[in-house]
Amino acid sequence: MATFKPHNFGDRLNTAASAKKAALEKFEAKTAALAAVSAEKQAERAALVAAREARAAERELTKQAQMVQDAQAKAERLAAEAEAKLAEAARLAAEAEQEAVLEIERKAARDARYAARKARK
Repeated sequence: MATFKPHNFGDRLNTAASAKKAALEKFEAKTAALAAVSAEKQAERAALVAAREARAAERELTKQAQMVQDAQAKAERLAAEAEAKLAEAARLAAEAEQEAVLEIERKAARDARYAARKARK
């Protein structure tokens, strides 16, 4: 059987300091290993964020280009509609003028018939 050795206060302080030192060394070793892994993960995250921002910028450019294209198409459509309205108005004006000329010719023919009828009586 082992003999009993009484520990004094100094021995207990030395043992506690040794245990703290060993725990600190173990923690620092883990921290150094984790720091390398953490740096890799952080670099990966930064790359993902940069790629995400690039895709968002590309989407925004595509969206703006589509808006410009839509605006141009709308302007062209409105110009075509305005031209069609002008052509329709010109056609209606020509028809109205022709109808007025026909009406004047009909009235002249009617007046001539009326005058001929009066002249016969």
